Order: sequence, then structure tokens, then C-alpha cells
Amino acid sequence: MKYVFPLSLVFLSGIAIKTSAADFSVPLKPVPAVSAAPTDYTSMAIDVLKYVNEYRRKKGLSPLVMNNVMNAEALKHSQNMASRRTSFGHNGFDGRSNRISSAISGISEVGENVSMGSTSAKEVVDHWLKSDVHRENIEGHYKITGIGIAADKRGILYFTQIFAMN
Repeated sequence: MKYVFPLSLVFLSGIAIKTSAADFSVPLKPVPAVSAAPTDYTSMAIDVLKYVNEYRRKKGLSPLVMNNVMNAEALKHSQNMASRRTSFGHNGFDGRSNRISSAISGISEVGENVSMGSTSAKEVVDHWLKSDVHRENIEGHYKITGIGIAADKRGILYFTQIFAMN
């Protein structure tokens, strides 16, 4: 049985709040074996944004806009988790936040959701919306976002969505 482990981190005025993977484990159906996993998940990332923005619209919130700097940071983090260069979670969040703040003027707040094990954009967004902490990021007063998705050698997907306000 596969498990989805969504995690969320909110960074406000120098305070980081992290949740535990154990608090958000959700059992999933087994994923069929894939002989050749795709290496570019750009269309899936666009779908994640679509589902997040559909939810935000229903809540009367403005849509998030993709940012290439944030996409690169999110992708790198997902790749690092998938390749085990870093453990699953928010390791290095301060570095990602600082690089984003340096590259994009006026950043005042950064948040991050991560997940592993979902098999579609809809599934990962649905799992995030079932978690109070993840939903808070999705409903936050953020304006821009970056989304990165990577697969490990077994085909398990790792998702990172970074949120920022400028």
C-alpha cells in the first residue's frame, strides 16, 4: 500500500511552523508499475496550479501566477527529495526562501507544501485541501507560486509548491 505524505511549512516574520508527515498520512491505492516514467512533469504542474486556482476562485481569492524562479526552486527540491539528496520534508526551506527573496523584489512571505505518493495533480491538491495547514497555504494572501514535480527511480512522485507574496 502506498501512502501520501503531505507536509507544509509557513514562514512568517522569521517563524517557521512545520507539520509532521505522520500527522497527514493518507492511504492510497497501489500505483501500477510504469516501464518508462516521464521526466518532464510540466503539464502536471500546470494542472496543480489549475486545481489550486479553481479552489481559490471558489473562495473568492485571486489566482496564483506561476513564477519561473519559484518553479526552479520547487523543482530542485522535488528532485533532491526524489533522488534522496535530502530527506522528504522541508529541509533547506530557508535557503529556498532566501534565494527567492533575493531574485524577486518585495517578497514579504513565503510558504511551502510538499507531498509524495500522489499519482495526479488532482489527487495531490485534494490531499492538501484536506489538511488545515496545507489549505492555509493554498488560501493564503499569496500572489505567485512555483511548482516542481519529480519521480524517484521507482516512479514515486514528489511534489513541491512554493507560495510567495510580493
